[in-house]
Amino acid sequence: MDVKEEDILGESVYGHWYYVSKGNVIRHLLKPVAGKSVLDVGAGSGVFSKSLMNHDLVENARCVDTAYEVDEKLESYKGKCIRFVRSVKSADESLVLMIDVLEHVEDDLVVLKYYSDQIPSGGHVLISVPAFNFLWSGHDVFLEHKRRYTLAKLERLVNSAGLEVVKGRYFFGFLFPVVAVIRLIKRALLNAGQLSAKSDLTKSNNFVNFLLIAVHVIELKVLFSVNRIVGLTAFCLAKKP
Repeated sequence: MDVKEEDILGESVYGHWYYVSKGNVIRHLLKPVAGKSVLDVGAGSGVFSKSLMNHDLVENARCVDTAYEVDEKLESYKGKCIRFVRSVKSADESLVLMIDVLEHVEDDLVVLKYYSDQIPSGGHVLISVPAFNFLWSGHDVFLEHKRRYTLAKLERLVNSAGLEVVKGRYFFGFLFPVVAVIRLIKRALLNAGQLSAKSDLTKSNNFVNFLLIAVHVIELKVLFSVNRIVGLTAFCLAKKP
């Protein structure tokens, strides 16, 4: 996840519509393949690992992030163990999360292979990335993104890493038209020097937050299963042969 956005939202990240909705998608995709443990790459505070634990989809988690201040720290979360580590040299977890990670690295294939090569055969990797380069704006500049992806590009990357695509879909499709217009306007203003780069994600009042969560619950139920056309985020669930 984007650490800069977590810093902006603070503790409200756990109830913010964006992270709640993304967590709903993650659990939806992983429910058929959930296992005992998860390796959460670029995990930040472990928002999504904790979401999986809350719904009994995993029993323990290892969260890795170079932003951590110490090499290793153990935390008990609702009677379950989370290990926070700065790096990983080997992995036996059957499930890897790479949520909003690959867009931050220079060589996304090298990073994806590094983790996918370590997991056992039959293990799964779930990836999410920001979608469509034409949406590039100060939001991406602020978050230090290197690129955005189409679903086809993400799936080619997955195949190049030696993984098999199980399912690829776009999400946040209902918001796409509005956000696309806003991003294009902001990019023009940024290029003209009339706007500074910053994240588009902000704290929401309770009513707006509730409404957006409800909208995306509906999207998950009625659109997600067939949406390979448009969205703000691309998801890919992959399996190691």
